[in-house]
Amino acid sequence: MQHNYSYQAALAASERIGWKLEDLIGGDKQLDFTKPFMPESLAQVQTLSFLTAEERLTLNQIRGHEYLAMFGLVEEFILPYVVDHARPQLSGDDYRVRALLQFAGEEAKHIHLFKRFRQHFEDGFGSKCDFIGPAEDVSRFVLSHSPLGAGIAILHIEWITLRHYIEGVRDNQDLDPQFRNLLKNHWLEESQHTKLDTLIVEEVVAHSTAKEIDQAFQEYGEIGGFLDQGIQQQAEFDVESFVRATRRNLSKSERNQVKDAVLKGMRWTYLGTGMTHPNFLATVEAIKPEARKQIEQMAPMFC
Repeated sequence: MQHNYSYQAALAASERIGWKLEDLIGGDKQLDFTKPFMPESLAQVQTLSFLTAEERLTLNQIRGHEYLAMFGLVEEFILPYVVDHARPQLSGDDYRVRALLQFAGEEAKHIHLFKRFRQHFEDGFGSKCDFIGPAEDVSRFVLSHSPLGAGIAILHIEWITLRHYIEGVRDNQDLDPQFRNLLKNHWLEESQHTKLDTLIVEEVVAHSTAKEIDQAFQEYGEIGGFLDQGIQQQAEFDVESFVRATRRNLSKSERNQVKDAVLKGMRWTYLGTGMTHPNFLATVEAIKPEARKQIEQMAPMFC
């Protein structure tokens, strides 16, 4: 992949961007539950015409809760992955060390931010929304794979955060301004993380055999399958959260339609948007052209 990423430039950008949790949430910075949180391109709830507008808004907000909870979950394994990659080379390139430690620190900050968001959400939403986990089990599974396999999966995740914000949130004036602001500041730092993770993956590839590269793409598929299992469970949780919040007595057919819409939206949000992202695919092609073709063939299942 042709790029001009460097540890020094990413570090400089991160230091300019830096924000604190208190800048984004708490005090007078409250969520507006009269507005949607998620763009329809990701939420995909408007097709459920048998629900009222208010009910579709509630489902949209449940998906917003799930969205930030999901990123809090995946950042629980991105954080130790970055630290583990930095640890063996703490001498040498000072910019590299500082950039990776900054990367890890920002991921820890994001985890804290999303925990705070979930508390604010539950305080204002009025009912509980369940979420998959525990995070420790998810992290254990992902990090049990090779550094390259986990790194490719993480690069997929980093790119989707940018795509979601740029394509669905940045210019969307219909969304709650507070939720948009959280996503904007997350995007600002993740913009550097995509570059750093690309550099990490390239470093690992440089020391990998053809067999190890083949294994890594197999592991990427395994991690994707594992996440899809979690998505299917979360779709069930989102439906239960909707019923709890609205007290809507869904028929069996209606319940299946709600679940199918949520599942379709989640698969596109977390899998399809990464598997079709041009920058992610460019990195994959640079590593192994055949792997790009395989991912492109699988992607329609999640789009």
